[in-house]
Amino acid sequence: MPISQEQLDQMAKQIPAMSRDPKAVRQRVEALEMLLERSFHIPGTRIPVGLDSIVGLVPVLGDVVTAAMGAYMVWEARNLGMSKWQLTRMAANVGIDTALGAVPLVGDLFDFVWRSNSKNLRIIKKHLDKKHPGSMTIDA
Repeated sequence: MPISQEQLDQMAKQIPAMSRDPKAVRQRVEALEMLLERSFHIPGTRIPVGLDSIVGLVPVLGDVVTAAMGAYMVWEARNLGMSKWQLTRMAANVGIDTALGAVPLVGDLFDFVWRSNSKNLRIIKKHLDKKHPGSMTIDA
């Protein structure tokens, strides 16, 4: 029995974390970016790393998993009604990260430098700050 769009929207409203509310979307993408790019520090340094760099060490599967997580951010951006240009830039960031990250050794080093999820978060935040200023948060 298929679920209608109205039923799906009703269910999403009942689960605040999964709503399409710009503030909830901002919280989800910020949390995902933190997990993927800045959740740990290399011991003895102040260099942040995340699951993107760590999981990317696993050949093929790691790159597929992190690409899917990056694509989720693009999907959230699409749900916010962002322009095709912004979505294309975000997809290109994920594509570059995935393609170059798949190269053994060089790709793993590239993951430390090219933080596609951080780049995509900046694009989403800029859109949210302009179109949905009520979702803005103060960064400390």
